[in-house]
Amino acid sequence: MSKEKKSRVSTWLVIGVLVLIALLLVWLTVADLLGDTDVAALIMPVM
Repeated sequence: MSKEKKSRVSTWLVIGVLVLIALLLVWLTVADLLGDTDVAALIMPVM
């Protein structure tokens, strides 16, 4: 594998990770604004 191709794969990996982190931050921000941050409420309903 040439050095140029290896560098390109690494670049796309970094871009993908940054996009996923940005989406996670947006998701958490929206959940916080809507007040829907109690994950345990979805797993164990109130009896």
